[in-house]
Amino acid sequence: MNGSGSSQSIVREGVSAALEKKAADLLVLNLSEISSFADYFVICSATSERQSQAIADAVEAKMKSLGRSPVSLEGKGSGRWILLDYGDVVFHVFLHEARRFYALERLWGDAGDETVRFASAV
Repeated sequence: MNGSGSSQSIVREGVSAALEKKAADLLVLNLSEISSFADYFVICSATSERQSQAIADAVEAKMKSLGRSPVSLEGKGSGRWILLDYGDVVFHVFLHEARRFYALERLWGDAGDETVRFASAV
């Protein structure tokens, strides 16, 4: 993992799909310098389980259109925390209270924040 162009296009397209479904508090963390299992985390919030599932569905559909299938997909049934793992990029869709509880931003505080770079490209 090294923040490759492929990873960046996955982030860009996934961010676009999430924002189209009104994802809130979107954050893109660059883990390439501090992690061996992923280049990026994309973290966002939803106001309801229905919205979190819609965001996840939109990201999944966009990735499918790019020929990408998730390595792992978890939490879609409950919608409180949906994880879509595409290997080098992992999308996390949270309900607000679950996001506060798990606090991935704090856990991965050493990661570079590249939100502006990717969200402004949308």
